[in-house]
Amino acid sequence: CNTSGVPSRKMPGCTIPRMFRGAVGTIARTQNSHPMAFPLDWLAEELETLDRLELRRHLKVRTQPQGATIDWEGESLVNFGSNDYLGLAADPRLANAATEVLQATGLGAGASPLITGRGVWHARLEQQLAEWEGTEAALLFSSGFAANSSVIAALADRGDIVFSDSKNHASIIDGTRLSRATVRVYPHADMDYLAKLLSQSGTFRRRLIVTDSLFSMDGDIAPLPELVRLAHDHNAMLMVDEAHATGVFGAQGRGLCEQFGVEDEVPIRVGTLSKALGGHGGFVVGSRNLIDWLTNRARGYVFSTAAPEPICAAMLAALEIVRNEPTRRTALLESAQQLRADLRAQGWFLGESTSQIIPILLGSPATCLRFSAWLRERGFLVPGIRPPTVPEGESLLRISLCHGHTPAIRDDLLAALAVARETIATP
Repeated sequence: CNTSGVPSRKMPGCTIPRMFRGAVGTIARTQNSHPMAFPLDWLAEELETLDRLELRRHLKVRTQPQGATIDWEGESLVNFGSNDYLGLAADPRLANAATEVLQATGLGAGASPLITGRGVWHARLEQQLAEWEGTEAALLFSSGFAANSSVIAALADRGDIVFSDSKNHASIIDGTRLSRATVRVYPHADMDYLAKLLSQSGTFRRRLIVTDSLFSMDGDIAPLPELVRLAHDHNAMLMVDEAHATGVFGAQGRGLCEQFGVEDEVPIRVGTLSKALGGHGGFVVGSRNLIDWLTNRARGYVFSTAAPEPICAAMLAALEIVRNEPTRRTALLESAQQLRADLRAQGWFLGESTSQIIPILLGSPATCLRFSAWLRERGFLVPGIRPPTVPEGESLLRISLCHGHTPAIRDDLLAALAVARETIATP
């Protein structure tokens, strides 16, 4: 009999119950010249490696709603870490809508939407999303991550090829891997390279191009008109994830496909409810055939319990605000433009950001953490983003500008960064 909890080859049914393994392990160590290893012993060493590289994350507790300021681990901080771009996460109109429906429907959906989980409020939200996006149908997912990974895997398989931007979100990367298709990653926004890859893809059954519209760490924008042209020229499906653009860009707030005027030429569009709309979940919009196919083949939809209906009611309230209060997004983008100009005037390198996401590119994780910690000591939460979230050598401070950041708050941050630039050594 062994001590690992795995049946022995000699005695197939013999295992040590979990509650006794520590005692048995102690006995084994006294009988052998070296300690016996257990299956998870490697974790301590790997965590020490993360510590040494300054890449280990630690969970912290927020004790008040999302907003321009938050209480985080007992500190009151100006919050530049949230994706609550329109300031809706704590809007009482969303909370009131959810509370009212909660009393009528309860909380849990109980099952997958295909079994007994889909309710009236799920159907209403999907109908409103489709109408807002100008498509035939929409489908809700438990998260934007689930939407991306599930949709790609449902549209591509062995014998197909997927083309993915090198800076796409992790959910897209995972989706390409789950698809079992051949995957070609093209350099960030390099349309010439993508054209070359597409020209060599004639032997594949289907071709799928997938991209973020607004890249979540760099704050720059995909060349959507060029992507549409390449997809048309090479008979490829085109999927665009509007997660960070939904609610912020476009005349009606639908995102960058709307802003560029290419919505009708992007047949697969993904959005999220958890950023500018202030809630939780993801969605896909497109043709009726697309949504019917995903209903049957998107594993993250088929095998997930439906979201609570009160969330759907809150998201309907959020859509109404996005429609009726366009100044939220226009003022946000004007504020971001001003902040970018002021930061560049101080000498910071911001890459190609043209959005409410403003990265200060610093390079090394250690430098990034020093700046982030310095700012936190002075009351600003500006997250330091390190690998694997960004590539090696591209660690950055990510400033996420939101509706509640007044000009005075913005000026305070600029003043702090000016001092930080003179105070903290950089490589």
